[in-house]
Amino acid sequence: MHSITHFFGSVFSPIFHAIAWLLAFFYGLIPNYAIAIVLLTVVIMGLLTPLTVKSTRSMMAMSKLQPEIKKLQQKYKGPENRQMLNDEMMKLYREAGVNPVGGCLPMLLQAPFLFILYNVIKGLSFTVTNKAGKIMAEPRYIPHSSKMYTNLIQSGGQIKVWGMDLSLKPFSPHGSFGAAIPFFVFVAVAVALQYFQMAQINNRNRKTGQAMPSQQQAMQRVLPIIFAFFYLAIPAAVVVYMIISTGIRIITQDIMFRTGVSNPNKGKVALPGGSTIDGESDVIERPAAKPATIKSASPKPVAKSANQPRATSRPSNQPRSTPKPQGQARSKAKRKRKAR
Repeated sequence: MHSITHFFGSVFSPIFHAIAWLLAFFYGLIPNYAIAIVLLTVVIMGLLTPLTVKSTRSMMAMSKLQPEIKKLQQKYKGPENRQMLNDEMMKLYREAGVNPVGGCLPMLLQAPFLFILYNVIKGLSFTVTNKAGKIMAEPRYIPHSSKMYTNLIQSGGQIKVWGMDLSLKPFSPHGSFGAAIPFFVFVAVAVALQYFQMAQINNRNRKTGQAMPSQQQAMQRVLPIIFAFFYLAIPAAVVVYMIISTGIRIITQDIMFRTGVSNPNKGKVALPGGSTIDGESDVIERPAAKPATIKSASPKPVAKSANQPRATSRPSNQPRSTPKPQGQARSKAKRKRKAR
């Protein structure tokens, strides 16, 4: 076990020195360990932001593919068609250019940084016992001329912030139960922010009428619980990093949703057959129908009613006959009937 630890330590040693140097640099600007960790987190998240954007777009694209996935599931029912279903779904993912686990990529990428920062904090708070039995601090990875190194030597390797030693864990000896409460609060806040980040995406999908894939739903429920066990076993300084990084990710996603950057493939997801799905709706785009050409036609003559007198042709120079009164026409008709 010691050989494995030594191997990984030698491989990642340059990274440990780089992260520790950057942390000591920020501490030299503002001599507060928490603020130095916050500034370090901002730098790391700045490097991871493109991946956060890509993963968020992938999650939105996966949500928009759910109607197509349900069609495949209906078409290839039963265990005998499971392999065919998997092949068709992978084909759909390739054609749409999405990754089924791309939405969980930022959280998975936190694992290497947790490992790196854990070893850096452990190195900063490293102590040795001299021949006289006295515990002395021996910080690693940072320059001996830095202000952080001097303060760590004076504090005996304790990373003191607001009366807390951020090098300790929730179950480390704290002297009293009250002193351990802030460490458990940090863990609870970190887990709650992760669930809030996922709820932010789910609410977005509900507003647009999209269903979250079952795989992503399962990973969203399980991953924060798994990380909670890590938070209980790592120094509080690393948990502070996770709190700040998750908060930055929440702000990034909110800006993406408001500005439309989260729309996959610049607003459209390619589907089989050349069709696409718009980034803001689930309607499959089709070519716009050409407007119907209105043919010019001569106006139809207005139909005359049955009781309307028929027009007779007359010479243009003949005067128009004056219509007889209606009463005289009726009396004349009566005289004709009597004569018969």
